[in-house]
Amino acid sequence: MLTILHAADLHLDAPFASLAPEQARRRRAEQRELLERLAALARTQQADLVLLSGDLLDSGETYHETVQALSSALGRMEAQVFIAPGNHDFYSPRSIYAGTRWPENVHIFSTVQVESVELPALGCVVHGAAFTTPLADRSPLMGFAAPRDGRTHLMVLHGDVDGRDRYGPIRTEDIASSGLTYLALGHVHACSGLQRAGGTWWAYPGCPEGRGFDELGDKGALLVRVDGGEVCAEFVPLALRRYGILTVDVSAAPSPEAALLSALPEGTQRDCYRLILTGERETALDLAALEALAAPRFYSLSLRDETRPRRDLWARSDEDSLTGLFLRQMRRRLAEETDARARARLEQAARFGLAALENGEDVP
Repeated sequence: MLTILHAADLHLDAPFASLAPEQARRRRAEQRELLERLAALARTQQADLVLLSGDLLDSGETYHETVQALSSALGRMEAQVFIAPGNHDFYSPRSIYAGTRWPENVHIFSTVQVESVELPALGCVVHGAAFTTPLADRSPLMGFAAPRDGRTHLMVLHGDVDGRDRYGPIRTEDIASSGLTYLALGHVHACSGLQRAGGTWWAYPGCPEGRGFDELGDKGALLVRVDGGEVCAEFVPLALRRYGILTVDVSAAPSPEAALLSALPEGTQRDCYRLILTGERETALDLAALEALAAPRFYSLSLRDETRPRRDLWARSDEDSLTGLFLRQMRRRLAEETDARARARLEQAARFGLAALENGEDVP
């Protein structure tokens, strides 16, 4: 059985432009710490292979200490490491891939044509190719077919399955006809889970650390185990910080402050969150005060105000219309009710009903 650590899209030295300068600097340092977690995972799981499917770097402008950290971590993985450069870190004579002396256990694919590396001790062949420019409109997988020679055939690539862009589009039919046992992909930042086309299993591990609000939740890598033609994959969370988006209805509590405090999740002190405030409000929100109230719960917090002024619920109750009839009936029931909780439920039901009657607008 082969044990494979599959990771991609680290985007080391990303700018983190949405953060304050000191936080951005810290996040870049934390990305380098991620390399140590990857190396430790490879060792503890006794990985035979580490497949890195491109965009390890965010660009060609990379700090020297980042290259050193990457090289050092790869050398400590105690496994054969294969890298397929992607569109952000494409291979060129001026790239760090060409200009750095890498540990002996590291192989970097350097051409757009598929290269094959035989590993007799493991009974497998690792195939791969590289981006050599920022764009690639043809997949190296097109026309590829692994020989049926009893060995396990793996491939590491950066590209977009069934994509229509110019970032290495990969057709599902090419995966199905490839003869590969497992195709390790990068480019998509969400984990795909294990997929199958024909007799070939494939997956995106997603990025191991989120960088913005388009990369939400747990991020990590895949531990893939290949036993003959059978493949299984386990997602391993690795991110130090998560990005999250939370919607808070400020009209669902006696005050915006109370609504906010009751909605805040626990265990988010390391995380970056965006809170979207919705619902109806009596007066303009004091966003600075609300942010000061919630900020200690998070590493980074942004507030977005999508509330609207509270309307007069009964303004249309005198109309000779279905809406007017509905409101008159609800107002009469409200006047007859003495229990405070029941009155609150009736008023909320009236708001729901009014929203449904008025062209299906969003319920506050």
